[in-house]
Amino acid sequence: MKKILGLVLLLVSLQACGQQPKQTIATTATKTMENLPKTEAEWKAKLTEEEYYILRQKGTEHPYTGKFLMHNEKGMYTCRGCGAPLFSSDSKFDSHCGWPSFDKEVKAGVIKETVDNTLGMRRTEITCAKCGGHLGHVFDDGPTDTGLRYCVNSVSIGFEAVKK
Repeated sequence: MKKILGLVLLLVSLQACGQQPKQTIATTATKTMENLPKTEAEWKAKLTEEEYYILRQKGTEHPYTGKFLMHNEKGMYTCRGCGAPLFSSDSKFDSHCGWPSFDKEVKAGVIKETVDNTLGMRRTEITCAKCGGHLGHVFDDGPTDTGLRYCVNSVSIGFEAVKK
């Protein structure tokens, strides 16, 4: 993953003077951040009803219904609210839990973790560190070396395929 991000940043830096940089993960996230909504009314106007429910009201999509559950394309999963890169497709795995699962964030600090005591249980909520959008929860029962399972709502993420 570090190689992919390094290559993206290298490609951006190699653009000739006066040439418009290609849309990359880094530039897309930066451009989106400049226009982040400031109020809940602005968020409602930006997002669909379902996106608003999950990202801003901490909702959950029905299990086994999300468009990224069985998605296997190579690329970067981004925050639906602000476009920030969150997870590489290299960290995605099938946990059979009904939601897309990842074993690590793309880099430290892009995901914020908060104790969640709702629904009579203690869990760790995950949100986008840039815009605060609710993504899902992280559990310590993952099958890989990290031992983590980031259980994410498909509605709360977007996807940018690797350019060939």
